[in-house]
Amino acid sequence: MRLRLKPIPETPSSGVAQSLPKVQNPLPLQPPPCRSSSSSSSSYLFIDSVRMRGLIRAAALLRQSQSQPRTWLPKAAPIEGPLTLSLLPWIAKRLTPFSSYKGYSTLETHEPPVLIPPELLSTPSALTPDRRIGEYEDLIATVTNFRGEDRGFMVLAGDVFDVPIRTDIIHRVVKWQLAKRRQGTHSTKTISEVSGTGRKPWRQKGTGRARHGTLRGPQFRHGAACHGPKPRSHAIKLQKKVRRLGLKVALSARTAEGKLLVFEDLELPSHKTKNIVNYVSEMTDAKKVLLVDGGPLDDKLKLATRNLHYVNVLPSIGLNVYSILQHDTLVMTRDAVNRIVERMHTPINR
Repeated sequence: MRLRLKPIPETPSSGVAQSLPKVQNPLPLQPPPCRSSSSSSSSYLFIDSVRMRGLIRAAALLRQSQSQPRTWLPKAAPIEGPLTLSLLPWIAKRLTPFSSYKGYSTLETHEPPVLIPPELLSTPSALTPDRRIGEYEDLIATVTNFRGEDRGFMVLAGDVFDVPIRTDIIHRVVKWQLAKRRQGTHSTKTISEVSGTGRKPWRQKGTGRARHGTLRGPQFRHGAACHGPKPRSHAIKLQKKVRRLGLKVALSARTAEGKLLVFEDLELPSHKTKNIVNYVSEMTDAKKVLLVDGGPLDDKLKLATRNLHYVNVLPSIGLNVYSILQHDTLVMTRDAVNRIVERMHTPINR
């Protein structure tokens, strides 16, 4: 047996719609005061399920009141949850669109993003927004010395100090460098090299024990080592152009971070360690410093830095990727920069 329901005629003065307050353009609205998250610009409001259903129901009624009344509701139909019609003006002023996610509602705020003042940051920004990294552009660097005196400017070649940052190249070069510097002098003795007698410990049969021909096997105390290491080279092969590119990437990374300083020279008044300590303390965020000179190192410089674990010196011929990564600040003389650029521009002999 089928029952056909007769639709209720739509009248503008029926039901709850007549008692609803008239609200002009209820959306978009300002979000209510709530607890905001410090990691993002969104705000979070925790609402229980009953109150959530009431808010959804009230929002639907408000939308319908602007167009046409919902006549399928009975006149005395209450709103689900603890909300009543007396709260509808408050909802119309403070309700905002939300999206449910994992048990809480995320209120969408329309506030513009706030820029953090640079003085509140832990470290000052080293990159300027008007320069992109890895464009092979020649850079202008100020030249100074340990005393902070102005010594002019210097042009840093873009194909050496402004190449794209390639972490994969850095990984390959460091792996090659650490493998090549291993001594490889580890050694163990085989059964022919270990010291001891070679006679048969007991006869072959009749003792009830396992048969053995020597007491210097790997299963005995003071015996040989089975498949032990022998002196060998751990070096792996890496193309010269990849090694050269790794050094360029390391120099470009320090330049982009603002951690490359160009000095006129590394001249010191004396060999006292306190001179280097005072000079390094004046540098900004310099925890570990690498000093690179062009030619042979000065004796005063070597004596002044040999007792400091956070200051190391190298000639330009010894500059490598691993040493650059170990130090957060790189100080190079004008002569060292010229020699490095000349070395990078030298054709590779094949």
